[in-house]
Amino acid sequence: MGKNVLLVDDSSTMRKIIGRSLRQAGIDFDNIYEAGDGLEALEVLESEDVDIVLSDINMPNMDGISFLKEKSTREGIKDIPVLMISTETGEDIIGEAKSYGAIGAIKKPFTPDKVNEVLGPLL
Repeated sequence: MGKNVLLVDDSSTMRKIIGRSLRQAGIDFDNIYEAGDGLEALEVLESEDVDIVLSDINMPNMDGISFLKEKSTREGIKDIPVLMISTETGEDIIGEAKSYGAIGAIKKPFTPDKVNEVLGPLL
C-alpha cells in the first residue's frame, strides 16, 4: 500500500513544485493532499489518512509553528510526522518546530535529490 502526503503551503505554485519534486525524487505517493495554511491542514488530517506532512512555516491564518502546536494536542493526528519546508531554516525556528514535533527541515529552494535524501529514510 502506498503512502499519502499532505503539502501545506500558502502558495499553490509552491505546493505544485513540491509535488513535482517528490515525483522527480522517485517517491511514490498514492495521494497528495494540499492545504493553504495550518487550519486547512488540520481539517485534512482529521478527515484523510495521511502518512507524512510537508509544511511551510510562514503562512496566513495559522502558520507552521501554530499548526504543530495545535496538531500536538489532537489525539488522532498528533503522531503523524511533519517535515518543515521553508526559506527559514535557522536553528531557532527549526528548534522551536522540533520542540512541537517536527522531524526536520528542508530549505527552499531545494532539489529533488535533497527531497529524496531527507524524506527517503523517513518512509
